Amino acid sequence: MTARLGPAAPRAGAQETEVLRRFRSFAASDLRRGGGAQPALDGIRADERRVMALLEAWIEAAAEIAGERGDQVRSVLDDPMRRFRTAMRTTGVARTAKGKPRSRRRAVMAAIDRVADCFLAVEADTGQIVDANPAAGALLGVARDALLGVDLLRFAPEDARPTWWTHLDAMTEGSEPRRFQGRLADAGGAGVDVECSMTRFATRDRTLALIVARPR
Repeated sequence: MTARLGPAAPRAGAQETEVLRRFRSFAASDLRRGGGAQPALDGIRADERRVMALLEAWIEAAAEIAGERGDQVRSVLDDPMRRFRTAMRTTGVARTAKGKPRSRRRAVMAAIDRVADCFLAVEADTGQIVDANPAAGALLGVARDALLGVDLLRFAPEDARPTWWTHLDAMTEGSEPRRFQGRLADAGGAGVDVECSMTRFATRDRTLALIVARPR
């Protein structure tokens, strides 16, 4: 998982790590019994999109380990995965955004998803990624949804982090858009030089840095 997801791999104590452990137990029990097992989701409160991205990455890793039987592994885990996702949705353990999504916001995000450049929405004071488009996932070498809740700076080389923090801090203090040369590292550790533009989006609850990054 670490080799596949790099910095997006969940930490040992993360909720997503516990969900993965419970999925593995559920799937093993379900396959032994031939169906009928129920997921144990008590005490879990996790982001559904990130969880599903991590579980899919785990299944792909298991399929790779299985070699020629990889397609069989994917096939037998398909039904447990579908039922686990349904259980997460129907038992209320998945975190959802407050309020109903607005049609204008859905239209904006659909448009951003089609943009070829990397787009990241990042909490300015914590550096946590709260949204991303598929191009961001492709640039960083992981599924887009696996990026949610991850610290952006985990995808930046050590010597590039002060630059990112300088510009993120500026978003907490003023609304002036910023342009700069940055550097990121994908899941495999390969560096990527990017030309960035950053704008501020503030609500009562938080301030987001909206970042568009284009490889140089």
